[in-house]
Amino acid sequence: MVLEIVKYGHPALRQKGTPVTKVDAKIHKLAENMLETMDDANGVGLAAQQVGVPIQLAVVDVAGVEDRPSTLSINGKEVDVEKHMPLILLNPELELGGEREEGIEGCLSFPEITADISRSKHVKVRAMNLDGDEMVFEATGLLARALQHEVDHLNGILFIDRMKSATRTALASKLKRMQRGE
Repeated sequence: MVLEIVKYGHPALRQKGTPVTKVDAKIHKLAENMLETMDDANGVGLAAQQVGVPIQLAVVDVAGVEDRPSTLSINGKEVDVEKHMPLILLNPELELGGEREEGIEGCLSFPEITADISRSKHVKVRAMNLDGDEMVFEATGLLARALQHEVDHLNGILFIDRMKSATRTALASKLKRMQRGE
């Protein structure tokens, strides 16, 4: 089922998600619905906060995105990104690499707004999957960027918080209208 994606101004977007301690049918259904919602909106990531549920659950799928390549490594060995998509992450924690790069980002909760955001080029992720098993992997490219964006959501941080001040100033009136629900 496609869920409503909440827009900027909704209080859930600023809430730090509570950890998922029990993976039950409700969590499985929410993850399934989030994947369907993300696909329907042509997104590459979606956090539970974006559907109004402040828990530590995010979905990411960069399969088929060829203009912004990604790498994925498990146990130090690079694997085929496409074969491991989509990712469903519970309680993810990131270890950020030191090298950063600017890249264009958008957000399903901020329709029609994009900006260059500085992010780490490389991330190491530790999370739980829907089977309750720990996952540890490393990523670069769009996958690394999407993971950072979604984990920010899980912590109540929005991509506008990472924008350069000049960009935020330029978008101020648009953001105010969006926050008011206009």
